[in-house]
Amino acid sequence: MQNKNNVYLGMDIQAEKIELVKMLLDTDDPEIINRLKMVFEEDHDFYDDLPNHVKDDIDAATDEIAKGQVYDHEFVMNEFKVKYGIKD
Repeated sequence: MQNKNNVYLGMDIQAEKIELVKMLLDTDDPEIINRLKMVFEEDHDFYDDLPNHVKDDIDAATDEIAKGQVYDHEFVMNEFKVKYGIKD
């Protein structure tokens, strides 16, 4: 049994596993099989599944951080207030 958030609430674990095996055996969708395999892979990194444009953005941001090209929140907020004439 599951609650509204699909959290396991005590259904017999063996029965649940049997249902999962049945679903797996009935599918021909390689995406489902690959996703299930990823769940069991210990060294799987979500980064590997990201689209290349997202990886590029993350890599660029990491490089900027390494070069010290960052601004703290307070600085950015002060710049925003000056630009838009916002008073404290």
